[in-house]
Amino acid sequence: MLELLYGRNAVHEALLAGRRRCLNITVAEGVQEKGTAEQILALAAQQNIPLKRIQRSQLDSLGAVNHQGVAGQFESYPYVDWQAMLELSRKQEESPFLLLLDSLQDPQNLGSLLRTAEVVGVHGIVIPRHRAAEITPAVSNASAGAVEHLLIAQVTNLVRTMEEMKQEGIWIAGVESLPEAQDYRSADLNMPLALVIGSEGHGLGHLVRQRCDLWIKLPMRGRIHSLNAAVAGSIVLYEAWQQRRNQS
Repeated sequence: MLELLYGRNAVHEALLAGRRRCLNITVAEGVQEKGTAEQILALAAQQNIPLKRIQRSQLDSLGAVNHQGVAGQFESYPYVDWQAMLELSRKQEESPFLLLLDSLQDPQNLGSLLRTAEVVGVHGIVIPRHRAAEITPAVSNASAGAVEHLLIAQVTNLVRTMEEMKQEGIWIAGVESLPEAQDYRSADLNMPLALVIGSEGHGLGHLVRQRCDLWIKLPMRGRIHSLNAAVAGSIVLYEAWQQRRNQS
């Protein structure tokens, strides 16, 4: 199955990662060939990828939003088995650092959170197969191409996957504002860890919440009592990364 990636960062990172085959690159006429655009053209030439130049209006008609004058036809996203994330952590000689997303549905939120996950060096992300956003061109664009460098598993049963992770010695920490939840700044996150972020409107599902070993929350001062899922997740990811760095 083929899909159209759009936006300079998304196309550039897909070419750099080389995890999915690119059939062609399309560039709008008048695009200045410098910076990322220049690098895309150089990578396309190195990889013998056909290059097409069309009018910007034609590129608009392909349905690409915020394409920045560049698009590429690629094979669909290469999901992996979540066990591959453990193999990566062993290869890097690090304790597992994973992110689980419980029915996150907004592509922009998903893309933003995946971008943070890549920056802090998570070993992989697990998303449900049903009732959740998939890795689409919109998500790739929102992540600035970060998805191309991440191991992402799409699972049928998130709860079962959590149980499998526990058998591997991984602690599951749910980000949820519960009375028994710890402040994220005082919680010990420097361990084999899987952070779980819930959906935008409903948080963690009941069964997912039950399988967590601990819960962490972010303190709130204002009148609004919740944060955007991508913002909350990014804050906790950075805290976990900082704790791991301090102990390395």
